[in-house]
Amino acid sequence: MTKIERLEVRILDIPTIRPHKLAFGSISRQSPVIVKLWLSDGACGFGEAATIGGPSWNEESPESIHHAITQYLAPCLIGQPAERLSAAVDRMDLACRGNLFAKSAVEMALIDALARSMAIPAWQLLGGRRIDSMPLAWTLASGNITRDIEEAQRMLEARRHRIFKIKIGARQAAEDVAHVSQIARALKGQVRLTVDVNQAWDGNTAKRWLPELIESGVDLIEQPVAKWNVEALTDLTACLRGALVMADETVCTIHEAMLLARNKACHIFSLKVAKHGGLLRTRQVAAIAEAADIGWYAGTMLETSIGSAASAHVFSTLGGMHYGCELFGPQLLVDDIVENRMELRDFNLIFPDGPGLGVTVSESHLDRFDRSREGLQTVVIDMGANV
Repeated sequence: MTKIERLEVRILDIPTIRPHKLAFGSISRQSPVIVKLWLSDGACGFGEAATIGGPSWNEESPESIHHAITQYLAPCLIGQPAERLSAAVDRMDLACRGNLFAKSAVEMALIDALARSMAIPAWQLLGGRRIDSMPLAWTLASGNITRDIEEAQRMLEARRHRIFKIKIGARQAAEDVAHVSQIARALKGQVRLTVDVNQAWDGNTAKRWLPELIESGVDLIEQPVAKWNVEALTDLTACLRGALVMADETVCTIHEAMLLARNKACHIFSLKVAKHGGLLRTRQVAAIAEAADIGWYAGTMLETSIGSAASAHVFSTLGGMHYGCELFGPQLLVDDIVENRMELRDFNLIFPDGPGLGVTVSESHLDRFDRSREGLQTVVIDMGANV
C-alpha cells in the first residue's frame, strides 16, 4: 500500500496585474500557500490554499494556513495510506478543528499525487467527468467606471469573457448602483452582468437598492448581506424578481448548505474548494444543492493554476444546473507558477485532463515568488514514526 511520505509547505507573494477592489478593501498581490506532497512510490502532487486579502475574507491567513499544515495536519498524515482519501480527511478533522483552507490544500496535493501515481486525471478519483468546459466570467474590480468598461470591451473583442461580475459595497449604496448602471448601459445587449456585494449591506439596504440594480440589467446577486443573516437572505430570495440570489460566504460547510436548502434562502450556491475544505467536501455541498434544486456557480479565491485546475477537475464531475465559472485567478496575476495554463477558447475555460491535476508546476517560478527566498519550510516525519 502506498503511503504519504513527506510534505513541503511555502507561502508565495505574487503581484496582481491591477488593484482588485472589494467591499472590504483592495488587493495588489496574492499570497497562496503551496503544498508539495510525496508518496512512498515516488509520486508527488501539489495543492494550494489562497485567501483574498489575507485574513480579510475569513478567519484564515496565509500564515495560519502554513502553521496549521506544518504543526498539525502534516504530522497526522505522514505514514498513512495514500489511497484512503476520506480517512485522511477524518484524521485532519481530529487533529485540527476548522482550518478548512489548510485542509483543502493538503487534500488537493494528496489527490494530485495519488492520481499521478495511477497515471490518471484527478477527475477519475472524484466520480468521473460530466462536462469538459464552462463559460468563464471575469470580475470588473478596478473601481473606475471608464477602466471597467474598457476592460470589458477588450475581453469581448478577444473572445475571452462575456459574463462580468462587478464588485460593490465599498461605497454608499446609491454610488454603487450608479456605478453599476453606467457600466450596464455601456455593455447592454453584449454581456451578462452579476454583482457581488461581499456582505456589505444590511437587509433593508439590500431590499431598497437591489431592484434598481436588477432594473439596470443585473441578473445575479452574490452575497448581498452578512453571512450570518440567513433570514434577510431568505427574504430577498423570496421577494426579488428578475434576478437570482447566490450565497457565498454563507455556505461553506455541509451543515450551512443544509440550513440554506431547508430555508430556501438562495437560488444558487457559489462553490469554492478552499472554503468547503477540499475537493471531496465540495462534491458533498454540490450534492445538497442538486437535491434541493439549487443551482451552483464555480467560484474562485483567485488561486494560481494549481488551485484553479483542481477546482476545474471537481467542477467537471458535478450535476445539476450551473451558472458558469470564474476560475480566472491565473489571468489576474502578473505571472503563474505552472508551465501550461488551462486553455481559454471562445469564452469558455477548457478543463485539464491529467495526469493528476493536468498542470506542470515550475519550480523556478515557485522559487521566484517564495516569500522566504532563503529556502523552504519543510515537514518531514520518518515512515516508521508512530503517528
